[in-house]
Amino acid sequence: MTRKLRILIADDHAIVRMGLSALIDVQPDMECVGEAIDGKDAIAKAKKHKPDVIVMDIMMPGLDGIEATRAIAGQPNAPRILFLTSSTSSDELTRSIEAGSAGAIMKSEANAKLLEAIRAIANGRETYLSEEVRALVANDPPTLPLTDRQLQILAAMAKGLTNKDIASALDCSPESVKDRINAICTKLGAANRTEAVAIALRKHLLKI
Repeated sequence: MTRKLRILIADDHAIVRMGLSALIDVQPDMECVGEAIDGKDAIAKAKKHKPDVIVMDIMMPGLDGIEATRAIAGQPNAPRILFLTSSTSSDELTRSIEAGSAGAIMKSEANAKLLEAIRAIANGRETYLSEEVRALVANDPPTLPLTDRQLQILAAMAKGLTNKDIASALDCSPESVKDRINAICTKLGAANRTEAVAIALRKHLLKI
């Protein structure tokens, strides 16, 4: 029998936790292994239950979801973290990715997108940003600037280099390059690397 994905839900609203738990538990490939009421509780429950994916609210009392994600993502064999939020701040969403989350969807999309997003990020290789999240970032560009390394990678992307080529040139792994490209796309509100380059050129972030 195939092992089920272990999901932890972190949200300060009991009704939200109840609804998400019920949605997850009827899936043949998932099970809800725990619920956390705030960021501090999420850190403790992550250690206790060792989930594959944490569905994390951003705005929680005490320690918020972003700080909890930063703490959890720094641990060995860390779970993948998906933000489920009602926030309309692109800066906040971008900071969540910077903290180590694997994606984000809006709470208004939960019924339609949550299960798809969990499955997409569970393999540890993908970043999932829903269309609403990408549109928010694109329409309200975050103030966080690209790092020097991200600009280097963006310039290499503009020249048509593959992830493997970029990794070789920068002396890092292709996986690291992929993660940085995902972060670049998030900051620019781009759906893919081609769109990221187009946006960067339009914003005069690089010249080729």
